[in-house]
Amino acid sequence: MMHKVYVFDAYGTLFDVHAAVRKYKDDVGPDADQLSAVWRQKQLEYSWVRSLAGRYRDFWALTEDALDTAFRVVPTAPRGMRERLLDAYRELDAYPEVIDVLTQLRDAGAQVAILSNGNQAMLELAVKAARIGGLLDDILSVDSLKTYKPLPAVYELVTTRFRVFPEAVSFQSSNRWDVAGATAFGFRTVWINRGGAPDEYSDMPPAVTLSSLKGLPTA
Repeated sequence: MMHKVYVFDAYGTLFDVHAAVRKYKDDVGPDADQLSAVWRQKQLEYSWVRSLAGRYRDFWALTEDALDTAFRVVPTAPRGMRERLLDAYRELDAYPEVIDVLTQLRDAGAQVAILSNGNQAMLELAVKAARIGGLLDDILSVDSLKTYKPLPAVYELVTTRFRVFPEAVSFQSSNRWDVAGATAFGFRTVWINRGGAPDEYSDMPPAVTLSSLKGLPTA
């Protein structure tokens, strides 16, 4: 069943958050995967803490802070790589199926958007690098609210922008906690479980679980 609006989380769903470290894996060294994992973990953790504390700091600043922490946790990784890794993060690789899936949804008459913790500037850079700007109706950032997912006010940005009820929206995210928040808000949710992770929120289940975005247009 097609929905009127298809909304995508950006980082981890459309864009590969580990692509920055992978690009320089040999230079980062044998603990590159650990550095990338800690970087992502802390980036998300910092957003949740800022939301709960009511002390907003934009997502790019949190991305920088998280990388600095990752270097301290993984001392084998050379800190001289910091700027190159941040530059690579600005233009992350999109997953290979992204353009085809967004094109299919648009061709079917759906409206397509991003809803992300990223600030507007970093999202626009990522979208431009991935060449998907022409496939999007809008790019919605939490920066306009000065808080982060999974607060309900963030998901409400979608219903306000497109003037629809929550049930008209299909929301896709690779982050299970994000899917839980969107489900609680009333969206139809699709968990893009790329790593085969176990479910953690049985009381806020996704409508569909996929291993990638490939099956979305018919899911």
